[in-house]
Amino acid sequence: MLKIWFALLGLFVGVFAHAEESSMSLLDNRFRVDPTIEQITFVVYREEPSRPVVLVRPDGKKYYAWRKPDNVRWYQEPAMDIISIDKPMPGPWQAVGKVTPKNKIVLISHLALTTDKMPERLFQGEQIKFTARLSSDGNPLVMRDFLDRVNLLVTFTKYIENEASLVKEARPIAHKIGDFADDGVGFDEVAGDGVFTVSLTITPDPGKYRVRITSGNGVFLRAQEQEVLVYPTPIQTTFIQSRVEGKQHTLAISGEKGMIEPGSIAAQIEHLSPDGTEDVIAKSAAEDAESVLIPIPYKGDIGNYSWMGRAFATELGSGRPLNFPIKEQTYSVLEEVDFAETRRLQEEERLKQQKLMEEMRLLEMREEKRTNTIIMITVANIVVILIGFAMWFGVGKLKLRPKKEEMPEMQLEMPKK
Repeated sequence: MLKIWFALLGLFVGVFAHAEESSMSLLDNRFRVDPTIEQITFVVYREEPSRPVVLVRPDGKKYYAWRKPDNVRWYQEPAMDIISIDKPMPGPWQAVGKVTPKNKIVLISHLALTTDKMPERLFQGEQIKFTARLSSDGNPLVMRDFLDRVNLLVTFTKYIENEASLVKEARPIAHKIGDFADDGVGFDEVAGDGVFTVSLTITPDPGKYRVRITSGNGVFLRAQEQEVLVYPTPIQTTFIQSRVEGKQHTLAISGEKGMIEPGSIAAQIEHLSPDGTEDVIAKSAAEDAESVLIPIPYKGDIGNYSWMGRAFATELGSGRPLNFPIKEQTYSVLEEVDFAETRRLQEEERLKQQKLMEEMRLLEMREEKRTNTIIMITVANIVVILIGFAMWFGVGKLKLRPKKEEMPEMQLEMPKK
């Protein structure tokens, strides 16, 4: 019996020691980089949570997430490292980190980003569909764990000659006009297929720009770059509100001559009434026409209305289809005004104001007269008091003076000689 207990105790200690060694052991994953590889990405899975792995080059030099050369980019999560290296040293590399049953290293060699070429001439306000693709060794990259952590940014930077030679403070600021992911949302058709699709609205002011497509997590930087020209919008919209009951409103959409192909303008408008009713109106221009007039129904209900939509056209010369979203705009319908009644009410109000002003002037005159009277009474009282005081002072002084007959005669003695 005692031997059985010792055997069970030994088994428990052995299992515990094995588990402790497994959780603390280092992963010894080695992989070889071919001399022909110009760029490689390591996707390293590790225990969660744990510190990032240490990457060891063939010559023994170590790379850390917080200490690495400029050609190494490192994206980290609690259970994953994505490390991208430009021009890696050929030979056996090693990643050292915590072991987990899921732990593995996936090598993505010759990672490449290809994108649609943007038109060299864009129009402010237009919306374009833009697609980018990720590939490895020339094949679509379909590694979902990697793609879920990659989002692409599209930035427009004002064009300056020899931008790289300028100090950082003097370089133009890049403005993001869109970002997108391979998540099957919006214009992206299939999640995790290595194809990123987004709808971009060209918002920058007219001018020349550098367009850059980069990775949002820093796995690859400035992957694509292109120069484009942004022109002012060639589509103008004018809303003409009806002032006559029963007569429709009109939305006029016209294209700039020489920029828009005649007869190519079409539009779809969504019109929302105060009661929540929505009307969708679509119309296209007549052949060779440079504008289209879209009737908007007159509802007659008092309140606020709104409309928005989208205009389509074709660029003259290139034949490129154009798509312009029209932002929401509002207008109001008010009660019909009776001008005669309005004039009568205005006259009544004018007379009322005039009478009020006269009453205020009379009141001011009365107040002024009352004030003057009070001042006169006050002054008179002061004068009377002063006179009385003077008389009292004079009488008192007379009473103190002795009478003449009561004054003793003064005998003047002449000095004797």
